[in-house]
Amino acid sequence: MFQDEGAWIAIGISLLFVVVGLVMHRVIVKVLKQAAPEPDQKDRT
Repeated sequence: MFQDEGAWIAIGISLLFVVVGLVMHRVIVKVLKQAAPEPDQKDRT
């Protein structure tokens, strides 16, 4: 199974997607955990 060149390409691409997914997850969680800024008086209706 691992002797085929196509298998190594598929494994590499799969690992790349996993790493990109983990990085995106960390970035999104970091952004969502930041406190939302308080709206100014003029923004309130």
